[in-house]
Amino acid sequence: MVNYLIRRLCLMVPTVLGITFMVFMLLALAPGGIGAGLAVSGGQMSDTSKAAQMQAYLEDRYGLNDPVVVQYLRWLGRISPVKFGERDLRTPIGDRVSAPREIVEPPMGWAFPVPPKPEVVFTPIVAASGGADQASEQIVEFKKLQREAEGARRAYIGSVRFFKDTLADYVREKGAPWTSRLEPKGGAEPDKFRDLEFGDPAKDANPKAAALKEAAADMHLKWAKAEETRQRALIAFRAKPYPESGIPIIPGVVSLDTPDLGVAFSKNRPVWDLIATALPVTLLINAIAFPISYLVAIPTGILASVRRGGWFDVGSGLAFLSLYSIPTVLAGVFAIGFLANKQYLGLFPVSGLHASGAESYTFLPYFDDAGTWHEGWLVDTLWHIALPILCLVYTSFAVLSKQTRAAMLENFNADYVRTAKAKGVSRKDVVMRHVFRNSLLPLITMFVGIFPAMLAGSVVIERIFTIPGMGSLILEAIDLRDREIILANTFMIACVNLLALLLADILYAVADPRVSYE
Repeated sequence: MVNYLIRRLCLMVPTVLGITFMVFMLLALAPGGIGAGLAVSGGQMSDTSKAAQMQAYLEDRYGLNDPVVVQYLRWLGRISPVKFGERDLRTPIGDRVSAPREIVEPPMGWAFPVPPKPEVVFTPIVAASGGADQASEQIVEFKKLQREAEGARRAYIGSVRFFKDTLADYVREKGAPWTSRLEPKGGAEPDKFRDLEFGDPAKDANPKAAALKEAAADMHLKWAKAEETRQRALIAFRAKPYPESGIPIIPGVVSLDTPDLGVAFSKNRPVWDLIATALPVTLLINAIAFPISYLVAIPTGILASVRRGGWFDVGSGLAFLSLYSIPTVLAGVFAIGFLANKQYLGLFPVSGLHASGAESYTFLPYFDDAGTWHEGWLVDTLWHIALPILCLVYTSFAVLSKQTRAAMLENFNADYVRTAKAKGVSRKDVVMRHVFRNSLLPLITMFVGIFPAMLAGSVVIERIFTIPGMGSLILEAIDLRDREIILANTFMIACVNLLALLLADILYAVADPRVSYE
């Protein structure tokens, strides 16, 4: 068994790599790329130049100009526990702070020479012996330098995009054969025009010559500003305003650290923070729903198999199949329209997880001095999730009960059951200790599917009842093409799914002694 487990764990690594690589390729090759959803949602910008600057910044931030394989390897490096290079810093609230990234020099240096890189002499505040006040000043200074460096970098990236657009206009004015080198969408890649001669704007007949030179000068100016602020931020970073993250193996070269799931561009928050907020909600609902499903369906399936053809078998099968035929979307709409609507029963809240002001409730319900009953936070939460759980469990009754019934009936006809009956074993022991135990294998197969579902959440139910769980998070990420959230969820679900399958193999051996992996 130990050798089998080791082999399975080793095979999980290439399986996870294959799953994440395929999803990464689908996202990378999707029309519009990362950030396309932002342009068509509530985040669209009326200023075209600002939209282009934001798109260029996203391309720089996520390395979208690099080959897709390089992007994937960079993402693997982030989620890997083995880190290379300078160690990140950790803020008191657990956020990861990385060293400022290198800035690529302006393009077309052969035509518009790049000025020398600015040399910065800067002494940051160091909280070595200045106490808490000096440490606080160091953090304030570092945050300020971070903002300045990020703003200057974004302005420079936007100026590069503007320069390329101006170059494309220049080439169009110049005409054939230069226009054949433009990108399919009309953009200009500077490296394709190395042999293009740019004259003095005063003598160049091209009307776009002056605008191109002006765009190049502005790009160089913003590059110098971005490089200067980056060096200041890097010096402040190396002064370590926060503690270093991880465990050094070779200082400055290799270290061990927790996986970095990245920052969601649609919300500008660490992906792990978003998952940590949404996952408990989904786990709470599923942790209540799945036990209800099994506690209702399994005993029902056992009784239906024992009383095959009786009124209970026919009635339970008809009832569960009738429920199974009702679409979840329709059930959710009916539940809100009749059970939650104040014009009808109004027994349940329409949406959300808590009532307004629930943060001030006590945890448990109680009666005050006047004899008034207060529901408390726990009852309020259960009251809000009652309808989502109802819509989540009713479709599983038919599947589980029918599966249990079929497996039980198959084993009732086995030779060992007839032998047990001939030896005088009681009917209860025959059903529970012999038939039911040997009917567990298909139920175990279905049971292990719970764990990935508990992480993925229910998109339909969470959308109908406005529940901020994992289903809503992943649906919004897909809509906005937020690569970091989608990849993080894919990675987590793939790992849990593979571990669940391994758990199923172990449970097979526990439930059936005939199953062996030696």
